Amino acid sequence: MSLSLDPEVAQALAPMAAVTADATPPVGDVATRRAVLEGIIAHAGDAQPMPADVTTTDYHVTAGDGAQILMRWYTKDGSSPGSAALFLHGGGMILGSVDLFDGPVARYVSASGVPILSVDYRRAPEHPHPTPVEDAHTALTWLHHHAADLGVDTGRIAVMGDSAGGGLAAALSILARDRGGPAIARQILIMPMLDDRTTVPDPHIAPFALWSYDDNATGWGALLGEAAGGSDVPAHAAPARISDPAGLPAAYIEVGQLDIFRDEDLTYAVRLSRAGVDVEFHLHPGVPHEFESIAHTTDIARRVTADRVRVLRSL
Repeated sequence: MSLSLDPEVAQALAPMAAVTADATPPVGDVATRRAVLEGIIAHAGDAQPMPADVTTTDYHVTAGDGAQILMRWYTKDGSSPGSAALFLHGGGMILGSVDLFDGPVARYVSASGVPILSVDYRRAPEHPHPTPVEDAHTALTWLHHHAADLGVDTGRIAVMGDSAGGGLAAALSILARDRGGPAIARQILIMPMLDDRTTVPDPHIAPFALWSYDDNATGWGALLGEAAGGSDVPAHAAPARISDPAGLPAAYIEVGQLDIFRDEDLTYAVRLSRAGVDVEFHLHPGVPHEFESIAHTTDIARRVTADRVRVLRSL
């Protein structure tokens, strides 16, 4: 039998497929991808209501090169923080922003009661590696330094992200381990983008890919330049390149069976497990990359969201 979309998900994605049918920019075309995909992300965010019980506060931190990095702190009204998560948004390393992911982050906070610091890290190609992961590390350091003021226990801080943000959360976990801190209690990796070598199409997945192999080559090329796919890519850029995962934080990893990141995420979960890292892994059949942002009313979307909320609550 061949792979197929979950029927509910297929119905929800059909209108988007019609809109994007002619949007096939060549590898390296970042501008078109930003225009098309940021429009889809904005539409998906507007399709769900914003929680009325979440308050946001904007902060800024100075990066090592003097740039000001926006960070947005989300809290649920009436909740006692204790734990917290640092969130890194998706976008293939080339697109997205804190504003575009306002809705999903607010909904995680409303449902879990756990406050989240969302980071507006700088994107490639204008800011290639190591800028994005260094921005994330700067924000994590800020969160630790201000934990007492925010009511946060520094031993209960997770890093979390989806897609490219999941890859950055994994890279940040490696970078923090290698630098001796700040401490990370758990890495929550949602369909993470981990391996710059994922560029050869799998014929079983390619027809369903919402983030395509050409998109992936574009994102990694923007982040790494000519080094992408070569022998000298560091794990702080592409976490799949890690030589020894021992000592990394416990990980929650999920991915869809129709996602081009399926195999790299499966492999990463196995490698972490073999290195003695506690891993919870979910492979969801019949769903492609970022499906739940559009097909948010489906049964599988409700299940994956419940899992993420459960993990946040466990911090």
